Amino acid sequence: MSEKAVWKGSALLGPVPPVLVSCGSAEAPNLFTVAWAGTICTRPPRVSISVRPSRHSYGLIKTSGEFVLNLPTEALVRAVDWCGVKSGRDVNKFSAMHLTAAPASAVGCPLLAESPVNLECRVFQVIPLGSHDLFLADVVAVNADEALLDAEGKLHLERAGLLAYAHGGYYALGRQLGSFGWSVRKNKKPGKKGPGGRK
Repeated sequence: MSEKAVWKGSALLGPVPPVLVSCGSAEAPNLFTVAWAGTICTRPPRVSISVRPSRHSYGLIKTSGEFVLNLPTEALVRAVDWCGVKSGRDVNKFSAMHLTAAPASAVGCPLLAESPVNLECRVFQVIPLGSHDLFLADVVAVNADEALLDAEGKLHLERAGLLAYAHGGYYALGRQLGSFGWSVRKNKKPGKKGPGGRK
């Protein structure tokens, strides 16, 4: 086992899912990149994003109390980076990146049509933490491309080609190594019928 370097505390957690967050209105839509987003609860479904108060989008979300998490694909990687370094104060990012601001189903701000999955969110609490404020939000609707659904309506997110972000770099997701619970799952014996099968 190799030796480890010891540094002072740092938010060095990765990889993380970079998301394109849409906010604003249909008349003045805005889009910005957030690397610090996460799931905080499943029942009710809740997520969080950390945003610097100096960002243009901070005021838009604080005023409306709404935003949309748009999951980006490999095809959107340039937009993810560009929308993270440009300000909505200076440019319409949807127009500049030739992206589509589409109406959401449950919130007033638009969603990104080119994203395969959109989580419509309504803020219920804002927590000042230091350099960033943490927006806690309920997920009030989810939009998923039908191309990601099988005949039974099950979502196959692995088909989307989503991105990961780690230490300043964008990455395509690699091969699957397992699935939830596979390490403790008992293998079925050949020929054994599952629940409801014939005996």
